Amino acid sequence: MEKIDVVQDYTPPFAQDGKFHVRLTEGRFQNWRRLTSWPLLALFFGLAWIQIDGQPWLLFSFEQRRIYLFGSALSWHDLPLLAGLMIAGASLLFFLAVAWGRVWCGFACPQSIWTWLFIRIEQLTEGRASQRARQEQQPIKGELLLRRIAKHGLWILLATATAVTFTGYFVPIRDIVADAVNLDMSPALWGWMLIMAALTYANAGLVREKICLHACPYSRFQGVMFDSETRTVSYDQGRGEPRASRRNAGPDTGDCVDCGLCVQVCPTGIDIRDGLQAACIDCAACIDACDDVMTKLKRPTGLIRFASEAEFAGAKPRLLRPRLAGYGAVIIAAIGGVLWGFSGTTELLVEIRRDRGALFTQLDEHTVCNNYRIKVEGFAEGQSLINVSVQGPGRFELFGAENIDLNDSNSTWLPYRVCGVDIEQPRSVLTFSFEGQQASASKETTFLTQRK
Repeated sequence: MEKIDVVQDYTPPFAQDGKFHVRLTEGRFQNWRRLTSWPLLALFFGLAWIQIDGQPWLLFSFEQRRIYLFGSALSWHDLPLLAGLMIAGASLLFFLAVAWGRVWCGFACPQSIWTWLFIRIEQLTEGRASQRARQEQQPIKGELLLRRIAKHGLWILLATATAVTFTGYFVPIRDIVADAVNLDMSPALWGWMLIMAALTYANAGLVREKICLHACPYSRFQGVMFDSETRTVSYDQGRGEPRASRRNAGPDTGDCVDCGLCVQVCPTGIDIRDGLQAACIDCAACIDACDDVMTKLKRPTGLIRFASEAEFAGAKPRLLRPRLAGYGAVIIAAIGGVLWGFSGTTELLVEIRRDRGALFTQLDEHTVCNNYRIKVEGFAEGQSLINVSVQGPGRFELFGAENIDLNDSNSTWLPYRVCGVDIEQPRSVLTFSFEGQQASASKETTFLTQRK
């Protein structure tokens, strides 16, 4: 029979100082995780650099008060569209939780993805998990010191790249790199990126599974989302128990040989054989490790698998359930609302304020003037010149710039005066019209005169 590469009396995953060492494994679920995580990493590190006609493809610009979203420029007044996307994303997360447990955490959560990256760097520089555990008992000097320096250096490099890229979604990343090279970056930006790099380094390098165990709220409320038909990573106790090593196996022992690999590969350090636990992130690393052992033992795989409580009880799993249908309906509604909202985004944003001084100015017996301050912001590409006019129930004349150049005065308050002749009403409705090549808008305000 083929030799099994497992440790019967395995070293506990926690070293004496409490540090957790994860043993990396291979298998179909880990390949699926890579098919999910690597494209997400490519999008994260790549989208910040993509530009279309000189404009970022994805940028939340506080300075310009704009959101560049896949070629479209949105105003901050269009933020409800992003809220709709968040609602759709949250509903999808709940849908996945009801159907397959915490697969988001195991396959696509940034905390998990970066943790796996840091673990791979750790294995590259310091060796396998068992070797790293032994090194914890050795003095840090010589080659071990160099390996530690290399590990932390690569961690810092990855954390810095993460911080720069994340900041690049709020400040153009090309400007960040250019300012950093020229040592011309503002102290606030330096401080922000230092904090982000330190948080990434701490979360993925030092804290790791403690975020999932103690800080992540998802692990706390997942219990109210699961039901008896939720398929999660589960151990088949009926088939595996009583467990025994191959050396001590008897006619009544189960298929579990108590090799401990399922614990060694778990990134949160749990034993899945103890049943469903809040710390399990459904990464399926234990499934791959167990399936490999079962294959070498020429026994059926699936001792650990995605299964539901109802399935273990002998019930046939249902694909569609009321709760799943409800979350699916919310997802469809939210996406539909967002798509509808994108058809009516703000291309020209106008704000009008009355002058804080006198309510009106009486020039002569027939003429009354009101002062206003106007700000116009354009969000349509190729739009620069805006024509301003005013209409109302009477004879009104506009004094101020008839044309606004958005390139020079965007987000600037401009003074205007409107004078009316022989206006009898003490309060009239004025309509300011703003016409451009790409967009137009109008906004109403009041015109005040002396009460008669």
